[in-house]
Amino acid sequence: MKSIISHKNLGKGTLLLLVAITLQSCFVARDYVRPEIETKALFRTENLPTDSVSIADLSWKDLFKDQYLEQYIEEGLQNNMDIRIAIQQMIAAEAYAKQGKAGYLPTLSAGPNYTHQEYSENSQFGSIFSGGLDTYDITANLSWEADIWGKIRSNKRASQADYLQSVAGHQAVKTQLISNIANTYYNLLALDAQLEVTKQTIATRKSGVETIKALKEAGQVTQVAVDQNIAQYNSARALQIDIEAAIFKAENTLSILLGKAPQEFERSRLDNQSIDQEIELGVPARLLRNRPDVMAAEYALIKDFELTNVAKSSFYPSLTLTASGGLQSLELDNLLNANSLFATVVGGLTQPLLNQRKLKTQKEVALANQESSFLNFKKTLLVAGSEVSNALFSYEAETKKFEFRKNEVEALRKAESNSEELLKNGYANYLDLLTARQSALSAELNLITNKLSQLSATVELYRALGGGWK
Repeated sequence: MKSIISHKNLGKGTLLLLVAITLQSCFVARDYVRPEIETKALFRTENLPTDSVSIADLSWKDLFKDQYLEQYIEEGLQNNMDIRIAIQQMIAAEAYAKQGKAGYLPTLSAGPNYTHQEYSENSQFGSIFSGGLDTYDITANLSWEADIWGKIRSNKRASQADYLQSVAGHQAVKTQLISNIANTYYNLLALDAQLEVTKQTIATRKSGVETIKALKEAGQVTQVAVDQNIAQYNSARALQIDIEAAIFKAENTLSILLGKAPQEFERSRLDNQSIDQEIELGVPARLLRNRPDVMAAEYALIKDFELTNVAKSSFYPSLTLTASGGLQSLELDNLLNANSLFATVVGGLTQPLLNQRKLKTQKEVALANQESSFLNFKKTLLVAGSEVSNALFSYEAETKKFEFRKNEVEALRKAESNSEELLKNGYANYLDLLTARQSALSAELNLITNKLSQLSATVELYRALGGGWK
């Protein structure tokens, strides 16, 4: 008889399990589809690119050829604090993603228990068991929820999207770091070049002071001319101190980027710098695959989309199977006896009815978060397009200006030299020489700044297109 009942219960449990597995394929959760966003007009340029090839596809090792810069980028990627923080965030997100994958598995717990119960002598059990009752058991409990409506699947996808968002975040930090190291390095080279020009100017002006003093003794100029030349000489010396202070701060900035204590850095010269790679933008839609921040924004949207699925599925009934079994006995000596075996299987559907509006609030919050993530995704894409447009315009502008700046420096250096000769021979006044000197120095410094801006614009365009993390 016991055997018949046991087979009967087993048959019901098997039937309930088959029903659960069958229902598991009946998902109500929707699949994510990327929203339609216009990308053709993201780049503000007269020559809209049609080729999918982009400078962002280049590795930073192929773009930057300076040996010192390559070394510093490599060190920064290993030691920078922001990179290391991003890696830890990625590890944490990966752990949640693994947990999400395990959502389909049942929970299982097991352990020994001892229970002592004291009954009232006037109660039903107290009249049978005088005093108390001791129970010993070793019980295993198993619980499994069928993913009928896709809630577990959506939770799994949400955790995976969260992990991929952290990966994209790490890539965004990497791209920004490479850009910051390159710009700081180029800034140091530009400051070195400006310092060299300033030192040459100081030497020239010191010699000019001696010359103007001799001309005063000869009666060709007044003391005013001597004072003006001395003032201009000291102005150049003050400029040298400002540039040296800027170099000191720039080296400290580079130290932070490399995760090092403040120190001096070996470096090349600005004249040796050139980026020979042809500037290719690629089609605007490639920003969706190249820009880590755009990818991170979309993964955030996917995560909130899946959490909306979870919130919606919470309104439907859940099918849960629970089972417990083990050994139970009133006597410890009989605990491991075959007659101590017991088992219980329970299957049921639970439909939420009244829960203080928690499910409705969860759904409303999930929908609001999803819309917020969509707007952020759209904004991030627009910002990316704007940054590409600005970087491209700056690069083209600085490239056009460079030749004009070179011609300006050559003309003003000639004017300075001619003014000095004319002053010595009495055909010009000292004001012409002072003006020519100041203009020549400003033009040389501007030429260096122009070269730096050209390099920086290339680095910014590379970053804006999503280069550096591959």
